[in-house]
Amino acid sequence: MKALELLPPSETMYRALVNRDPSFEGIFYAGVRTTGIFCRPTCSAKKPARENVDFFATPSEALHDGYRPCLRCHPMDPDKRPPKLIERLRTEVERAPGGRLTDKELAAMAIDPSTARRQFKRHYGMTFQAYHRARRMGLALREVRRGGRVDEAKNGSGFESASGFREAFTRIFGDPPARLRRAKSREPMFVERIDTPLGTMVAVADDKGLRLLEFADRRATERELSILRRRLRTNIVPGEHQYLDAIRSQLADYFSGKTFKFHIPLAPVGSDFQLRAWKILRLIPVGETRSYSWMAEHLGDRNARRAVGRANGTNMICIVIPCHRVIRADGTLCGYGGGLWRKKWLLDHERRWKQRE
Repeated sequence: MKALELLPPSETMYRALVNRDPSFEGIFYAGVRTTGIFCRPTCSAKKPARENVDFFATPSEALHDGYRPCLRCHPMDPDKRPPKLIERLRTEVERAPGGRLTDKELAAMAIDPSTARRQFKRHYGMTFQAYHRARRMGLALREVRRGGRVDEAKNGSGFESASGFREAFTRIFGDPPARLRRAKSREPMFVERIDTPLGTMVAVADDKGLRLLEFADRRATERELSILRRRLRTNIVPGEHQYLDAIRSQLADYFSGKTFKFHIPLAPVGSDFQLRAWKILRLIPVGETRSYSWMAEHLGDRNARRAVGRANGTNMICIVIPCHRVIRADGTLCGYGGGLWRKKWLLDHERRWKQRE
């Protein structure tokens, strides 16, 4: 398979390079012809003109093409921790998630509010204040659905007026708090963004288990989030949950090669056929692949190859439910929602570590 087939479109990569988009970390590397160096997508160096950039799927390809690693962004370094400011701000939020951190308070902590907004926007897709507000409202929703008083939920949400709280609550959750309390509807689902070597992933979980694990830059991810909201008749809010902590830890073990086994309850949403297909996917051993025909036979219908393909395409819990391990009967890679470059990376990663066992 040609290297170019493992990369996003050139326009997408150049835009990500200019915007220093962290979701493309590990997906491509950029070689700058005028300097002879290659960088990560998030390198802080001045961005070159488009005609002076070559793109590579791996550092090895860049090295073999004559480029040397950048001394500023260290593209050969596997450590890709989130920015320290993001970690610090999240810690501050969790110390008092129902409170508020104003720009004045951030400045008193020697944190530039505009920097906090930019980094949170780049990392989470929302500003720091929007994230903190969503966190507060998520706690308020939980309090209301547990039967708590509306005024008590308002007091913990950071809103000074009851009318302002009700208006914001209704705008976010679709119903006023009193109606949701009377309906005694289910708890919300909680969402977390997780950094991985293949880019940022979105994880959604509730007390039933992991509902969704997708790459944040997929077009289908937003649609899948809407499907979860509609079918489960609840909302998705930022927040902490034991299963989000578990999947974050287990993904780190997976990508480091420590273990390829996931021990976490799964709660996928789908038809009976989809659920059966996804169950069969989990039978494919790590480091191995199977064909659509193999899946169809295990489902009891050799003519169900197309249906199997559609079921794989609607899998909302990637990697854990390993649809990336299904390839064509002739051994070539085929469609993968996260992109063929990710599919190849995952298969190579699993095979490489299996050979070392």
